[in-house]
Amino acid sequence: MKIYGSILSPFVRACLVTAHELGLTDKVTLVPTSVNPIEESAVLAKLSPVGKIPVLETDHGHAIYDSRVIIEYLAHVAGNSTLIPDDGVKRFRVLTLQALAAGMADAAVALRYELAQRPAATQWPEFADRQRLRVMVGATELENNWSPELASCNAGSILTATCLAYISLRHETLNWREGHPRLTAFLNTFAERPSMKAYPLS
Repeated sequence: MKIYGSILSPFVRACLVTAHELGLTDKVTLVPTSVNPIEESAVLAKLSPVGKIPVLETDHGHAIYDSRVIIEYLAHVAGNSTLIPDDGVKRFRVLTLQALAAGMADAAVALRYELAQRPAATQWPEFADRQRLRVMVGATELENNWSPELASCNAGSILTATCLAYISLRHETLNWREGHPRLTAFLNTFAERPSMKAYPLS
């Protein structure tokens, strides 16, 4: 299997960390693929009409996207029901946590594009402020209401960890750790997992 994307993407990294947690590292290869928000990638266009990373290409040549579908596919291949539990209540808590982390990551990536790639003269300050707020409100929600789910390794906690690590790297001025001691402790602990260390951001 091949995963197309950049290790700097919280979504791509979450897929790779998942593969590691599932014991699939010898079956998954990262194909470094850069993306530009205003240009089509010829590589990605052959695999996905959306043209976003990550995309997984199966051993049979089929394309699977986005990250949440890839993570579920990897769990299916590994025969694992821990990262995405079968039990209804636990399953939808984990999937909702995953969606929360995905929303924060979307906002963080959009903010990065706005500040780093859009010409300064055309930047939209109100849009940037909205993305910052989405990140910080999400962090408060994680701090207050998701400790039980963050205490274990699952599809939601994996994406939360890669999202927070990305925010720390790209948006240091947000200082999301301030006022969020439980969330800070979560990332500090999760970052020590071999799966996270196998795919460092630096």
